[in-house]
Amino acid sequence: MNRPVLLDSDTPAAARQALLADLAHRAAATEGSVDAALDLLAPAEALAPLPGTGATVRLWELLATLGAADLTAARVIEPHLDALAILAQAGLDSAGSTGSAAHSWGVYAAEAPRLRLDARPEGGGWRLAGTKPWCSLAAQLDRAVVTAHTGAGTRRAFAVDLRHAGVSPGRGTWASRGLAGVDSTPVDFTAVPAVPVGGDNWYLTRSGFAWGGIGVAAVWFGGAVGVARRLAAAGRDREPDQIALMLLGQADAALHAARRVLAAAAADVDAGRANGPDGALLAGQVRAVVADAAEQVLRLAGHGLGPGPLTGEEDHARRVVDLQVYLRQHHAERDSAALGRALLTAGGEPW
Repeated sequence: MNRPVLLDSDTPAAARQALLADLAHRAAATEGSVDAALDLLAPAEALAPLPGTGATVRLWELLATLGAADLTAARVIEPHLDALAILAQAGLDSAGSTGSAAHSWGVYAAEAPRLRLDARPEGGGWRLAGTKPWCSLAAQLDRAVVTAHTGAGTRRAFAVDLRHAGVSPGRGTWASRGLAGVDSTPVDFTAVPAVPVGGDNWYLTRSGFAWGGIGVAAVWFGGAVGVARRLAAAGRDREPDQIALMLLGQADAALHAARRVLAAAAADVDAGRANGPDGALLAGQVRAVVADAAEQVLRLAGHGLGPGPLTGEEDHARRVVDLQVYLRQHHAERDSAALGRALLTAGGEPW
């Protein structure tokens, strides 16, 4: 079950596959524990090329492999790798950006009604004040890339030390049964020193923003692969009837389409075809295809496996509910509407 998830026919070297398999085994052994997943940041980072540097497919295979093994581990590691990519794209490094070596990173860029985080220049530097929503694991991570308002209609990314006394993570508001250990709560910032990461609005307009969004879709894909592997195992445990074969075939078709889309997107990123608006459009397309495939696999597995694994198998039950929560990072019909608007704005007909 914990073998690597590969995306293209250009098979990685045997040594890398062995390291991926070992990481998958260790991720599965975390069994939803955030603390155990944090111990995997270093080995995952060692296997993770930066996106857009010629090996993007290897990065997304790593994320998919983690997603298939344990979605909590993937949810801990993916933003850490994304933060390192953001810092690299801004010409910073993870140690020098906050004045000390950082062991773990998060990325907090969500917005919510009635909550606002502002950045103001002070004494030759910057300070953050206000509240940021949806800050996953803020009480357990060392550093984060955080977006804050710098003026009317402008936001900027900043690197911050989450151990600073002015950082106050919320507690007791995360009721989720999926990704249960990945507390995502509002965080209050009071005069917290911050290091700029790029200029105003750079965070959202850089090509890497779209690439990071596709990386998240690679995790969804991996989670769906994990669910589908359980469906396939059922077909090997006993002679499948026509309905079981149909469900397995439909799952395979959905995953095949998603895998090919991810592999093609990785090639586009490395070839320079996914920069600027083209990259944003591509990210919308890939995320929609992968999210639809994952939701289809969840439905097919539910129909094919029945209640038994959901009620009697801890790893399968956790994977299903984790994936359901993780997929809500895709905004479903709203993201489809945004994709339609992007197509009209781009002009022409891509089909």
